[in-house]
Amino acid sequence: MFAAAGFFSSAPVQTALVIAGGAAVVSGAVGVFTIIRGSTFAGHALADVSSAGGAAAFLFGLSPLLGFLGMAAVAAGAMGMAGERRAAERDLLTGIVLGAGLGVTALFLYFDVTSRSTTGAAISVMFGSMFAIPPGMAPLAVSIGAAALVVIGLIYRPLLLSSLDPGLARVRGVPVRLVGGLYLLVLAFAVTLSAMTIGAILSTALLIGPAAAALRLSRRPDFAILLAMAIGIFACFCGIWLAYDSYDWTPGHGWPVSFFIVTIIFVIYLLSGLAR
Repeated sequence: MFAAAGFFSSAPVQTALVIAGGAAVVSGAVGVFTIIRGSTFAGHALADVSSAGGAAAFLFGLSPLLGFLGMAAVAAGAMGMAGERRAAERDLLTGIVLGAGLGVTALFLYFDVTSRSTTGAAISVMFGSMFAIPPGMAPLAVSIGAAALVVIGLIYRPLLLSSLDPGLARVRGVPVRLVGGLYLLVLAFAVTLSAMTIGAILSTALLIGPAAAALRLSRRPDFAILLAMAIGIFACFCGIWLAYDSYDWTPGHGWPVSFFIVTIIFVIYLLSGLAR
């Protein structure tokens, strides 16, 4: 059915599948640790702050992927300054970074509309526009995803221990602050790919949703990571297919890919509660 409709032969679809697949894999791995560490607010904040980079990229004619990544990395560094402070202090700093980032996003989007007349910038940055991603962006997205997976593989055991019991990790000689900083960097990579897939404002769904469903079904972190990856890939693939097919539902006006992906993830999360 896909081949008859030209699904796999479409260049925009191929690019969307590559970038969404990379985002699902990285988000699945990082999302499990994000939930274990109780850092879902940090993930949400990084995703929203990265929108400032995407808006700046539209304004200055740069690659949106690099814009999202640059701003997410800066925000991760600012949030990393909290170190091992109490949770309330970390959330306070995260909230300040989030507010500042959204303020910058509003400014850049204003300039996008008034100076460059890019009226679609807000929709693309906040909610994604996968079928409009240029094919040349796929290799860079794959490189970012691969780098994130390598870092996760290198710090997997100390990251897991410090996420479950920071005190024990210190006793065992784990450099908790360094591991935490690397985790935030990988989290920035994950939200960057997610923002390119379903937009900055919705990227938390791909980061948290599959991981939350996986942790409902398995208490083993390694298996939960694989399951979260599989759920994310399934949701992205089905979402892209439904969005592609929706052009036949309302001729000339396809439905947003992000809507389908987020809806599928939400349904899977609900079903995971029944399965548990």
